[in-house]
Amino acid sequence: MRRRISLTSRLALLFAACTAAVSLGAGLVFNQASEQHFIELDQQLLASRLSLLRRHLTDVGTQADLQTRLPALHEELSHQADLSVRVTSGNGATWFESRAGLPPAPSSTGLNTLHAQGTDYRSLAVALMPGSASPHLVLYLDITHHQHFLQGMQRLVWLTVGLSALVTALLGGWAARSGLRPLRQMGRITARVSARSLTTRLPVEQMPAELAQLADSLNAMLQRLDDAFQRLSAFSADIAHELRTPLSNLLTHTQVTLTRPRSLDAYREALHDNLEELQAMAQMINDMLFLAKADQGLLAPGDTPLALHDEVDSLLEYYALAAEEAAVQLTREGQAWLPGDRTMLRRALCNLLDNALRFTPAGGQVRITLAAGPSITVANTGSAIEATALPRLFDRFYRVDPSRHDGGEHAGLGLAITQSIVQAHGGRIQVASESDWTRFTLDFTGR
Repeated sequence: MRRRISLTSRLALLFAACTAAVSLGAGLVFNQASEQHFIELDQQLLASRLSLLRRHLTDVGTQADLQTRLPALHEELSHQADLSVRVTSGNGATWFESRAGLPPAPSSTGLNTLHAQGTDYRSLAVALMPGSASPHLVLYLDITHHQHFLQGMQRLVWLTVGLSALVTALLGGWAARSGLRPLRQMGRITARVSARSLTTRLPVEQMPAELAQLADSLNAMLQRLDDAFQRLSAFSADIAHELRTPLSNLLTHTQVTLTRPRSLDAYREALHDNLEELQAMAQMINDMLFLAKADQGLLAPGDTPLALHDEVDSLLEYYALAAEEAAVQLTREGQAWLPGDRTMLRRALCNLLDNALRFTPAGGQVRITLAAGPSITVANTGSAIEATALPRLFDRFYRVDPSRHDGGEHAGLGLAITQSIVQAHGGRIQVASESDWTRFTLDFTGR
């Protein structure tokens, strides 16, 4: 498997490449500017020397005319060691060369760069007189020292590029390693996180601004994991506790039944008692499976338009006999409509009505109020719930008064199921308890 390049190495190489590219570009620009500068200087120098030589070669039309001017020409050239001259006829025949080994005359007039026998020249070819048959004067300026300077400059550019890239890679690696230290710290801290240390948090105040948001997100994730793990642990413990009681009852009742022979009716009665316990356990398991599906977002409520007042009236009619026996008055106020799942919503309202009837004293009231939005409020008279208990009412297996648990159908899952149903419909449930009234409000306004 090919080894992956670390982020520090990538940043160091990127810094080195950027520095090399900038240094190379700057070097090439400087080299080009220097070469152009030397060309301009050479052109000015050749132009000035051309004007001096023209005075000695005025009206030279033949090689014989040139011979009479050679002493003055040699005298002039003796003061300019880097300058060489060639005079040619109109047809290209050489009349005079001040130095042997000069490169051939350029094919075009003007400024040219030539090379011969290890020497570099800048040449300037001009006609001495108007006309195509005029003799030509070619000036050769030795620019070897210029070329040596430019070649040294090029070597210096490449050396600078290489050294800059190397130094930048080292400094970039150090800077990247120092800059990525908070990431390594985050890695070490998160590597120590386990189910037993979900309370570990990243030090956001010590992180740079670019990583503070990431650290906040990781801390929030750890907090959610911690909360979920705590709920799962508590849920597992509650499940074990809730199932232990009916299982113990079944075992004890069955063992007692089997201690001696009994009549058929006695066995039938024992099996009937066991059936009630098993039904309660089956209902509890179904409720837990329902909540597990809700936690995984697997509840898919329908979208049937419902007249909530008709649904509530149907439920009040169903609970009318139980309310009459408990001497509790059931009323409904208002109307509302909501697209949703009839079965789920009826189950949620049944849970609230069942709780309200159980905790409303004789002579009390259970009032359901519907409002546009829509919202549903189920209120009942009775003792107020302590403020410290309100935030936990929707926890699984939680009971305000555990001593009132009958060990049967009321396992403390009703309100948790109701909350899951309301949330699946895009709503929220709230509870308030003050004075002599306790109110559960199902708000679907933000749906």
